[in-house]
Amino acid sequence: MIFEKVQSALASQFEVDPASITMDTSLIDDLGADSLDVVELIMSLEDSFGIAISDEDAAELYTVRRIVEYLEKLQ
Repeated sequence: MIFEKVQSALASQFEVDPASITMDTSLIDDLGADSLDVVELIMSLEDSFGIAISDEDAAELYTVRRIVEYLEKLQ
């Protein structure tokens, strides 16, 4: 369920097919995210999951797998 929410958020933000986003998708290498894109994604995740993500933690969230594992730890 967490993966699907992350996948949907990424697909919407980067205007790509959700099916193209896997656990190994890199925000920068595969989706071409820049620093503003990452900030917007973090804000979107915070809103969707009702959490706060520190800047230190956000810096480590550069693949879908890392994002999903981070969110799973918070559940």
